[in-house]
Amino acid sequence: MSSIFNSLNERGIHVMDSFEFEYGRVLDNVAVEYSTYGTPKYDDDGYITNAIIFSSTFRGIYSFLSNSHSYIIDNSNFADEFYFIIIRSLGTPGSCSPSSTGLNDDFPSYNCRDQVNFKRQFLDEKFKIKKILGLIGEGIGGFQVLTWACEYPDEMKFIFVVNSAAKVSGYRFIISKTFEAIIESVDDLGDEYSASKNKALLAINALLFAHSSSKFAFDNFDNDDISVIFEDFADECFFRDIYDFKFRNECDMKFDVVNKLSDIKAKSLFVGTNNNYFHSILDTGLFRDNVPDSVVLIQENTKKEYYFKEEDYALMGDKVISFLNQFVDE
Repeated sequence: MSSIFNSLNERGIHVMDSFEFEYGRVLDNVAVEYSTYGTPKYDDDGYITNAIIFSSTFRGIYSFLSNSHSYIIDNSNFADEFYFIIIRSLGTPGSCSPSSTGLNDDFPSYNCRDQVNFKRQFLDEKFKIKKILGLIGEGIGGFQVLTWACEYPDEMKFIFVVNSAAKVSGYRFIISKTFEAIIESVDDLGDEYSASKNKALLAINALLFAHSSSKFAFDNFDNDDISVIFEDFADECFFRDIYDFKFRNECDMKFDVVNKLSDIKAKSLFVGTNNNYFHSILDTGLFRDNVPDSVVLIQENTKKEYYFKEEDYALMGDKVISFLNQFVDE
């Protein structure tokens, strides 16, 4: 099996009658894109008991975790034991977002709690899930995992977070403020064919490339090699909506659960690697010191591309399998 995402059981759109944002605004006919993999198990009341929920990276993919899925699934029987659910987050195309609703700049402002409650409502409506077995998230997807575990600590048995942090501050905050300044510099934001908007998206993608690439790659590639890789990466900007990015960036700038980490009850696995946006030692140190039942692993990142390949993750795959084995038959 090459990847969990190549063998999905179900993929679809569920429309919720309405969703209320934390500050009170309500949207009707709210779409949620989802996909599933694995085998659901039920209790006597018909509720699914073995659901594991994924939250994605900023780019909406699972760069590091996608290959971990391949390794873990190939070396375990988790496809029979767990029911994996991938939910497109609030604010992301496919689910309810500024671009997909056509509201653009009139879309409601949202925060990480709204994103979590969006998924909680969807799980209850679509799958009759009130408690989940576990949460897995990478990068800013980890922000939702941490928010969920802090705000609703009795709703999951475990969390597994890769390359993430407990708050957006310092370097990360300045990056977000730079994104904000780039977006504010576009005068004709609503013009679909705006040259300045396309240039802004290219600049945003350049920053995303810089902080999502590994230090190893930058240290070992010459400028011509980096330019070739960046050109491939930059092509993605033409498939990203600037309003979706704007609202997601504003959401992430407000993220801070440092003072709530001790509220987490779930068994927790935190993995840090050596990338440019998340600091493996400093960021995971907060988790080690403040999350009661936690394990922290640091993997030296030696990837030679800006994306992760399967062999990179296999170095730690057995440790992850051992962690997840605790929750089989729970």
